[in-house]
Amino acid sequence: MSRITAPDRLRRVLAIVPWIVANPGHSVVDVAARFGLTEKALLDDLAVVYMVGLPPYSPDALVEVVIDEDGCVSIDLAEFFSRPLKLTPGQGLALLAASDAFLSVPGVEEDGSLARALTKLGATLGVVNSENRSTLDVQLGDVEERVLVVLKEATADCTDVVLDYYSFGRDSMSTRRVSPWRVFSDSGAWYVHGWCNKAQGERVFRLDRIASIEPTSDRSEHQPSDEGTSTSIFHPRPDDPRIRLRLSSSVAWVVEAYPCETVEHLENGDVEVSMVITAEAWLFRLLLRLGPDCEILDASSLGDVSTGVAAAASKILDRYSV
Repeated sequence: MSRITAPDRLRRVLAIVPWIVANPGHSVVDVAARFGLTEKALLDDLAVVYMVGLPPYSPDALVEVVIDEDGCVSIDLAEFFSRPLKLTPGQGLALLAASDAFLSVPGVEEDGSLARALTKLGATLGVVNSENRSTLDVQLGDVEERVLVVLKEATADCTDVVLDYYSFGRDSMSTRRVSPWRVFSDSGAWYVHGWCNKAQGERVFRLDRIASIEPTSDRSEHQPSDEGTSTSIFHPRPDDPRIRLRLSSSVAWVVEAYPCETVEHLENGDVEVSMVITAEAWLFRLLLRLGPDCEILDASSLGDVSTGVAAAASKILDRYSV
């Protein structure tokens, strides 16, 4: 199972601490259940909170976590938390963008308290136009509300779902039984991370590529580790093939758009990259798109790349035939 990353743990702690501060006296068992954690995982997170403070790290400058003899937890914040929080313009804009992204979730009230608060923040930052409408717009992909609802309910209930899914990398449709662990957004799209029975391993699925979804009452046999689940959308395996490419400066956007193991910038503006290839159909379409601006330096771990690119081009042309 994937181990939780430091950024993931930080986000989790930042959600747990304010809730305990606002709701002191709940048992460790109840708090762990609320956040979908084991008691051990919650206590490990709270152990990190003990280290939060300011120099000289005296008792009055540290956050204090108290667990009484009945197993109830409360948190006493250090004095510096009582000071009004002042955001820089950059921090305010980041908060506005993150919150505006939340408003794009199906089912969220468009004129609720969050929307009104964002309007005030946008006015302060100067990103509201003359019609009192925000010029900042964050969309998280075109996903049917039912897909999100079914996946979130299945995640909470620890039950399986059945997906008809289009794999962009393989350019094919398949039906899969999935045990969803976490629904999250990344780079403007919604994803679900969980266990795929068809692949017999952890997988990440993009929600706007789900053609249909059906819930089941079957309890998931595969559960995430105690440390949580990863939100990475790319999970290469050690034995996946690699390819080395030389990209001209006009297509250097590949470095930002796709995961690269190594990146070397050359004096003439070209870029040499090494990439892990988990689906050859995706690679062939990419090479077709890059055309003469891309040179293959090493594809020894792959098959006949030129034949694959030609087949991809033929398949695309067939779609335009009358």
